[in-house]
Amino acid sequence: MSLAPRAVIVHRTTEYEELLARHGTHGQAEFFLSSRGRGIDEVAERHRRTGRALATVSAAVPSQWRRARVERADLDRFLFAPEDVVVVAGQDGLVANTAKYLAGQPVVGIDTDPGRNAGVLVRHRPDAAGPLLRAAVARGAAVDELTMVEAVADDTQRLVALNEIYLGRPDHQTSRYRLDLDGPGTPAGHPEAAGNTGPAQSAVRGGSDAGDGDVVVGGGEVQASSGVLVGTGTGATGWLRRLWRERGGSRPLPAPAEARLLWFVREAWPSPATGTSLVEGDLTAGRRLRLTVESDRLVVFGDGMESDALELTWGQSVRVGVSDTSLRLLV
Repeated sequence: MSLAPRAVIVHRTTEYEELLARHGTHGQAEFFLSSRGRGIDEVAERHRRTGRALATVSAAVPSQWRRARVERADLDRFLFAPEDVVVVAGQDGLVANTAKYLAGQPVVGIDTDPGRNAGVLVRHRPDAAGPLLRAAVARGAAVDELTMVEAVADDTQRLVALNEIYLGRPDHQTSRYRLDLDGPGTPAGHPEAAGNTGPAQSAVRGGSDAGDGDVVVGGGEVQASSGVLVGTGTGATGWLRRLWRERGGSRPLPAPAEARLLWFVREAWPSPATGTSLVEGDLTAGRRLRLTVESDRLVVFGDGMESDALELTWGQSVRVGVSDTSLRLLV
């Protein structure tokens, strides 16, 4: 006998709740805000709107279904089951925060504060929750399969993200590593794509044929930079887009459902020991960006969740590419 579906409602603590947790009472929180030229009424009203939205969503769950509720801070300790239907009630970013813990479960994005959110991922109002929940378990449900990015370390640690993955130091200062590209063919951005072939691939490039600091070792390149960013089409409206525009936007941005990623090295520094020829490119299915650590500690985190990061040290490597898992977001 199969289990009934479980509706898992994901939300996050409101600003008002955070103020009460810090200051103890409404009056003390109000005094704190007033001393900084702000009022508490707007914050409290947003809290009430969120509460009403969550109540509407909860009431819409079919009576025969099981249900659970999880706060954003507890996502890394919550076990999602295959039969779950995940309802993310909040901002667009909360969908991204949740996606990394899923394995193909359908997701319903509910906007709890229309007008303040872009609504790219939280596409629906609370009163649409009932029909959407029933549609999520129906055969042939209409979903967008949004591409995700994954990082897999040589010790089997794995991390997935919906928008982007960052690799570098946690303080964003200079990271030292060796960068290379794996996969069939010669991916865009590899030195070979620019005609850099032959013995120079296994030695330090120098002389009149190379710019200062173009150091390529074993087919890869030793680099010092403020980190590497690998992003998806969904993430192309945020951090990835900023780097893309800084580089002149010469490569087309991927679409959210396209199995293609863009990667950029941030502020690569040329020196006699570090190069700058591998600084951007595309990754399609089967191709991986490989980073081998050459410093004491680097981290890998996704979608801004620095508290849930992979930690790597000297000699460890990590490969980043298109994930086999996608976010199934109801339209």
